[in-house]
Amino acid sequence: MLRYTLMRLGIFVGCLVVVWGLVYSGIAPRGLGDSNYMWVVLLSLVISAPISFVVLRGERDRASAQVVARVDRAKANLERNRNQEDAVVDEASHGTRTQAS
Repeated sequence: MLRYTLMRLGIFVGCLVVVWGLVYSGIAPRGLGDSNYMWVVLLSLVISAPISFVVLRGERDRASAQVVARVDRAKANLERNRNQEDAVVDEASHGTRTQAS
């Protein structure tokens, strides 16, 4: 997951540098007043999102598979703990019934 995040950040930074260069060279329009920095960042986000979606598809699939595996292990551990607790409660209730008889 860290690798995917770093790759996504790298694509954003690359787009930021390109957009910054285009805006300051006059090829892309400047923002109004003091909003130029925000304009460059937002334009970089809009451009980097579809690029990341296409380019990082394989990495995103690998990251999601790792997350699914972790969730499945956590669910299995939780179910195992529940079964252990149920067994202890059943033994305790069975022992109470045997003593009462």
